[in-house]
Amino acid sequence: MSNFQKGLFDKIQQKANINPDDVYKVADSVKHADFSDEKTVRKLVRHLCKLANKPISKEKEDKIVQSIVKNDMPMDMNSLNKLFKK
Repeated sequence: MSNFQKGLFDKIQQKANINPDDVYKVADSVKHADFSDEKTVRKLVRHLCKLANKPISKEKEDKIVQSIVKNDMPMDMNSLNKLFKK
């Protein structure tokens, strides 16, 4: 695992209180998922929010889903934090 991946999983665990094993399971389950399919992406976003026990507004969910579907997700931590905090 790269330092970036380890840092990302550590940050997820700290911020969202999600066990890294759960993240791995979710990642493994969507390895071959079609991220251009809005239904698939929406289901994944809702599943992750449920794992984190964090409610998400419809507006924020829509923004995250559209960013993923349009392949417009930022790749640096600062930009990701801004997206999820909006």
